[in-house]
Parts: sequence; C-alpha cells; structure tokens
Amino acid sequence: MTRAALLAGAAGVCAAAAIVELIVLGVPRRRPRGGGRTSRLGAMTVLLAQIARRVGAGAAPEDLHARVAAAGTPLGLGASDVTALKGAVALIGLLLALPIAGALPGRLWIAALLCAPAAGFLLPDVMLARRARSRGARMSRELADVLDLLRVAVEAGLPLSRALGEVGRRCSGLLGAELAASAARIELGATRAATLDELVAGCPLAGVASLAAAIARSECHGAPLAPALEALAAEARSAQARQLRDEAARAAPKIQLVVALVLVPAVMLLVAAVLFRTLAA
Repeated sequence: MTRAALLAGAAGVCAAAAIVELIVLGVPRRRPRGGGRTSRLGAMTVLLAQIARRVGAGAAPEDLHARVAAAGTPLGLGASDVTALKGAVALIGLLLALPIAGALPGRLWIAALLCAPAAGFLLPDVMLARRARSRGARMSRELADVLDLLRVAVEAGLPLSRALGEVGRRCSGLLGAELAASAARIELGATRAATLDELVAGCPLAGVASLAAAIARSECHGAPLAPALEALAAEARSAQARQLRDEAARAAPKIQLVVALVLVPAVMLLVAAVLFRTLAA
C-alpha cells in the first residue's frame, strides 16, 4: 500500500468522523418520547437531511412524493428531505469506502469507490419500499373490519366526514389513523377529492383505492354507499383468507423439511442406539 493510499484513507476516516460529530452535536439533548436507540437514530437522520438541504441537495423527483406518502412520511421527512438524505448518505458511503479501497488489491478499489456511494444513495429508497410494504400488510389485516364499521356508520345516517372520524377513533391501527386524519382534513375545509387522493397516497393498498372510488361515485352520482362498502368488506375478507391459505401452503414444505432433517435422523439414531445396546447385551 502506497503512502498516498494511506493518506487518502486517513482523510476519509477523519471526514466521516467529523460529519458524524457534527450530527451528534446538533441533535437535541432532550430525551424523546421513545427514549431509545431508534429515537436518537431518527433525530440524527432528520438533522442529516436538514444539513444536506442547506447545501442545496433537495430537488425531488415526482415519483418520490408518492413513495414517501406510501411509507407514511417517516420521521416527518418530505420528498425533498429524502432526496437530500440520499445525497448525504452517498457522500458518507464514499468517505467510509476510502480507507477500505486503499487496502484492496488490484483494481477492486475502483469497484469499492463506485459501489459504496451507490449503495448509500439507494439505501433510503430500499427503506421506503420496505416500510411501505409493511404498512400495506398491516392495513390489509385491518381493512375488512374498518369497512364493516364504516358501513354501519353510514347506514346509521352519519355524514361521511363524521363517519370517517368515528371509525378512525374506534380503530387503533394504521388504517384507522389515516381515516381519522382524512376526517380532520375535511373538517378543516379540504375538498373531498383532495382528501381522498391523500388517503389513497398514504395507504399502499388496493382496497383503499377501491374505497375512495366508491366514495367518489357516491358523491358524484348519489348511489348508496353501504352496499359498496359491504361488497368491499367481503372482498377484503376473501383476499385475507386466500393470503392465509397461501401462507399455510408455503409453511407445509418448511415443516416437512424440518421433519426430514431433524426428527427423522433423531429417531433413527435413537433406534440404532437401542439396537446397539440390545446386541451388546
């Protein structure tokens, strides 16, 4: 390893340490409500995004707004914040790769210097997609019950905004919280169309899009909403049952594999031990 590579690696380590130190110094000293490691990490992430935005790395592509909304706007970060965070993480990845690249043989240092910033740049996208999938899976388990409660509220004669608020107040899940937020927007003067668009964007689930379409049709044509909600609830329960059957079907080969690799050899060893003891006696 040459002297230049050693100096470059030391410079990369010092720069990364300086950035981390600046982030830690800027984190508020008060203990968040969570009070744990995740809260401190979230505060560091928010501060890093703010620092990156101040240096001008905040132009967000159009599809990023939808992905951030589907992920539930984690840590209160907007699309421009996520774009700035991607650039900052890519820079940190490059700085951290400098000492590793200096120790790699041949031309592998080029691959390290290219892959580390790319991985850092794509890491927020991966986290957003993972969070959106997790939110969609949780909402799919809540959808049928929420639709049934909403149908009961509509049949009781409640207006749509109040029905959404009542369902959101009685449901403690993610979907209930989104419905309560939609009711609050309507009460604050937002239009039904804009509220439904935000509801669909914040709920990465096909059933919520169908719910918004049913509400829009009811508002536009005056069609009764309760039968549509009943049909959507039945469809959601059928989809949930299919998902459970698929999970059970995927679990059967895993159980068979455990039986074949663990239980069967154990039983054979036990039988062999009994036979050996009998023959030895």
